[in-house]
Order: sequence, then C-alpha cells, then structure tokens
Amino acid sequence: MTRTQRCLPLSSRVMAAEVELIEASGREVPITSPGKVFFSERGETKLDLVHYYQSVEEPLLRAMGGRPVLLQRFPNGAEGPSFFQKRVPESRPEWLETTIVSTPNGTTSQALVAADLAHVLWAVNLGCLGFHVWPSKATDPDHADELRIDLDPTPGVTFAMVQEAAWEVKRLLDELEVVGLPKTTGNRGIHIYVRLQPLWTSYDVRSAVVAVARELERRRPDLMTAAWWKEERGKRVFVDFNQNAPHKTIFGAWSVRARRGAQVSTPFAWDELDAIHPDMLTIATVPPRFRAHGDAWASMTNHPQSLRPLLALHERDDASGLADAPWPPQYPKMPGEPSRVAPSRARKPD
Repeated sequence: MTRTQRCLPLSSRVMAAEVELIEASGREVPITSPGKVFFSERGETKLDLVHYYQSVEEPLLRAMGGRPVLLQRFPNGAEGPSFFQKRVPESRPEWLETTIVSTPNGTTSQALVAADLAHVLWAVNLGCLGFHVWPSKATDPDHADELRIDLDPTPGVTFAMVQEAAWEVKRLLDELEVVGLPKTTGNRGIHIYVRLQPLWTSYDVRSAVVAVARELERRRPDLMTAAWWKEERGKRVFVDFNQNAPHKTIFGAWSVRARRGAQVSTPFAWDELDAIHPDMLTIATVPPRFRAHGDAWASMTNHPQSLRPLLALHERDDASGLADAPWPPQYPKMPGEPSRVAPSRARKPD
C-alpha cells in the first residue's frame, strides 16, 4: 500500500508532490517522480511499475530472493538510454543488503542482493526495469543452484520455432528424468530452468549445458544449433550454453523488459506452451494471470535436483574426444578450448 509524504514546509511542497512513500518489507521506500511515464504503449508510469512488483512479490522473491542482481537502469523509461550498474551507489540506505561478486577477469564489485521487496523497489526507483540474476545465492557463491537453457532465436527464426525447440528440450529432460520449467524471456526467446542441489560449480553446469545443446542439435539439426559462431547457425534456434558460464547473469523471472509494452519474463506451465505468446504478457496482464492461476514455478524451490544425468552427457562427449565449446571473449582462455576465431576469419593452411 502507498501513502503520500508527511506534511512538509512550504518550500518542500513541490518536492513532496514528486515523491511517493511505499511500504514494503517493513520499510518505507521513497519513489521519486512516480508519475514519469516509463512505457509509452499504454502510458504506464514508474509508480505503475512499483505496483506491478508489489503484485508479484511472492513468486518474484521465490525466483530470485537472496541472489545478487545486476541492475540495468533506464532513467528516462523503456525507450530511453540505459546502462548497466555493477556496483551499488555509495549513497544508499543502511539497510540495503549487498554482496561481493566477481567478473570473468577477476574484478570484484559490490552488488545488490534481492533480499526482499524493499530492495527490489529501491532499485526500481533508480530506473531499474529488469533484474539480471546470478545463478547462485549470495550466501553460497561457489555453487550454482540453477541451470538455464536459453533458446535464442537467430534472425529469421519465428516464435513458433522457439516453441517447437522448447518441446525438444522437454523430451530430452524427460528422458533423463530431470524437471525443467519454462518462462518467456519477455522478448522473442524462451528460458528453461532446472533447480539444482547446490553441489556443483558454474563450470560443471556450463559443461552439462554444452552437452545438452549438442545433443539437441544431433536430434534436430534442422531446428536447433549449438554453434557459437553466428555465421554457422543459419535460421535455427541457438541453445546458448554460455549463459551458464561463471559470473554470468540472465534476465530474471517476473522481471519487466525495457519494451514500450512493458512485457514481463513470465513463468508458465508446459501445457501452455503452444498457446503462450510473450507480447501478451505485460505488467497489465500478468498480475491477474498470477491471481487466477498461481505461480507455475511454485514447486521448483522445494525439489532441487542432481546435475549428474546431464553431466553424463558431457562425460560421454568428452570420452569420444569432443573438445570444449568456445567461451565468450571476456573470459580467459580455458583448457581444451578450441580457437576463438570465427571460421571465416581463421587462417587457411598453405
């Protein structure tokens, strides 16, 4: 619930009109310029965005509570310029929970922890639209407890093709007796999450997803690809295994995309897959959907799973002599990694 700021001196009344105090998690979070339009399609404001996150507090915190988050700030709304903020500002509330995270090159920074709704709304007040979430809890940074299968449409790929690719992922996971749950990305792709027991590193998880991507490509080479180089993908759905690389964040469930229609990265049930469309899932439609149908990911947290069935695919590929897949350019060269030069640029033998 909200309330207006308490009575202020005359000189401060204009400022008071531009601040809304929001009660969240037992705290008062000031929202400045609450009437600023953030999403032009329906004219939704910063305060509308606050109300959206209030309405999905339970599933949002179930999905990303206790995790470090990378902030992408849009001070002038979804269609304005943006920047990533790895470090929380020096000027911040005393109660704000942070943690030290590392980048691929070893640089450390103090990141926000999504400890509760007050932390989320504090970031929203800075113009943060979506939250890019770490795959580990702040209390256990050495173990990734989420595996993320990112179905990324290349140019020319339709959403129907992404839906078909998601069914292929489900078939493979079902064979391995692993439960994965889908969500829209808020744009053109689909993410499928597997909640893991906190026993493996991000290196282990990435190895498993590289093997998953390659197996999917073997089964459906017409539809899916594990090719890291864009020139080799064709019009196929790319299974982006490097979204599981250490220190890599991914756009969080229930987060709002910087699109003029305020689309939401929304968890859904498998039996909805053929009918779902990301453009229809917005800050206007997702809250009533949640009230009517609940959280499709509600069971995920209570049933963490073993990575062993997926690592077995990696071990099989490794035993057959298959080399590692390329890493992103910001990572140091890894043992057993092939050349990072695109095939078209590689020097041809004399």
